[in-house]
Amino acid sequence: MHHSKLLDVPSGYDVVVIGAGAAGMSAALFSSIRGAKTLLVEKTGFVGGTSALSAGSIWIPNTRHASVVAASDNAANVERYLQQIVGNRSDATLRAAFLEAGPEAVEVLENHSEVKLRAYARHPDYRSELEGAAVAGRALEPLPFDGRLLGEALRLVRRPLPEFTLLGGMMIDRTDIGHLLSATTSMTSLLHSARLLARYGRDRLSYPRGSRLVMGNALVGRLLYSLIRRDVDILTGASLKKIVRDAKGCVTSAVLVSGGVSRDISINGGLVLAGGGFGRHAERRPAELGTDPQWSSVAPGSDGDTQDRALEIGARISDRDLSAAFWAPASIRRRRDGSQAVFPHFVLDRGKPGTLAVDGHGRRFVNEAVSYHQFSLEMLANEKSAIPAFLIADAVAVRKYGLGMVRPGGWGTRAAIADGYLIAADTIEQLAQRLNIDPGNLRETVDKMNDYARTGRDLEFARGSTVYQNHNGDASAVGSNPNLGRIATAPFYALRLYPSDIGTSAGLVTDDVARVLDSGNRPIVGLYCCGNDMQSIMGGTYPGPGITLGPAIAFAYIAASDATRLLGSPERPDR
Repeated sequence: MHHSKLLDVPSGYDVVVIGAGAAGMSAALFSSIRGAKTLLVEKTGFVGGTSALSAGSIWIPNTRHASVVAASDNAANVERYLQQIVGNRSDATLRAAFLEAGPEAVEVLENHSEVKLRAYARHPDYRSELEGAAVAGRALEPLPFDGRLLGEALRLVRRPLPEFTLLGGMMIDRTDIGHLLSATTSMTSLLHSARLLARYGRDRLSYPRGSRLVMGNALVGRLLYSLIRRDVDILTGASLKKIVRDAKGCVTSAVLVSGGVSRDISINGGLVLAGGGFGRHAERRPAELGTDPQWSSVAPGSDGDTQDRALEIGARISDRDLSAAFWAPASIRRRRDGSQAVFPHFVLDRGKPGTLAVDGHGRRFVNEAVSYHQFSLEMLANEKSAIPAFLIADAVAVRKYGLGMVRPGGWGTRAAIADGYLIAADTIEQLAQRLNIDPGNLRETVDKMNDYARTGRDLEFARGSTVYQNHNGDASAVGSNPNLGRIATAPFYALRLYPSDIGTSAGLVTDDVARVLDSGNRPIVGLYCCGNDMQSIMGGTYPGPGITLGPAIAFAYIAASDATRLLGSPERPDR
């Protein structure tokens, strides 16, 4: 039942969850599946948080979906892989808890809710060159969801970034993009594309957006539909003002506030914090991240206030993360309505042939095909020269792959040049001048890249030397290296890249059952957290696709299981 008024909700619950992104929605759903009377509280007007804007990839190794893509894998293999990347930046006991609970969480979701997942046929771990890495089986995605099933509640789902939709609101995923690009050459693709467009045309007669939800929106839609079907109370427009404890230090209630009204809601089992991290916190953001908040990709509402409430009662924030946030390079553009678009460059352009990234001196500073997180960490490490960095492509590459918000086929090139988002020139030297870069340096860098494209070997940064990098290249391209191609056909294009935070990694320190720990490492009884409010078990590293959502769901399951254990509800639902 959705409430927008605090006065409408009952005065007590078994479990109260603060924050309705994927982590909080999952925690509320797991609690409800275990028979607990549950309240889900969200301070904005929408559910889904940053997850709604994401690709919806979920990194949970060894689920029942892995065998479908013939992945042979085991927990020891995954732990070996993580140990090399994460090492002691997080506790091995928490990683072990994740690996054990993850597959179970997926099974409970699929047996007892509308959340349905599948393994990507191929989605390699980001450090595929390391021992224990996998090419498939660990990354799952939600099945597309028919938002019409939500009825009126569809308007509660946070809408995706307009830049990731077509025609003002039609959502598309990787599969759809493939079909749309092949619609003129393949009958199957033509039919797929025609069905998409017809469905969207019908949708717009009744809805302000497309109702076929994919990626992060599909996950959020499925979670919301499951919560509604289980009659879980959802309260929007309300936030956590205070955590109340008894003389023994156990959490007994939560003071919620909404529109000037404040109420004390009693809690029998547990309070779960899932507020989405501190990406928009007024003080902690500048102190910990130091980048312009205008470059951020996190959803409104992720301002660390839930963590602050925990800090007030003695909790602490982790300080061993490689970086306090997860990052992606992003290009930035004013939309027609005056709002600002932040477009994360995940995989569509950087690693493709005929592209190149340089700093303000016209020199390369990074392997363009590494993960978005690694790419951004290199920008941050070279901040004086590499913020902004410049992503450069020739006419052939832009036509084939697009560049940022310019679509494959070169759609939107003219408008992007007109508003200054894209810089174009007839020669490399002219492009350098327009970017305020030394023309000699840029010419030398491009010549070197063209040599590497000819030999297939990048002698400076080894671009295209791993399975992961090749996966994001172009297998159909000429030449021996799918990530390298000549930058030779005018006009030449460039856009500016900034480091954009896509979620925080530093978070509340917990034990392996997601209980928040105090400064003496003792659990605060009855207080749990998951998602970006919790310290990432990845410790600020980024081992693979979906490493925020996978642990978010696994620890939501762990938290809900522990919070409901004492309620006399069965240990776990019947399989």
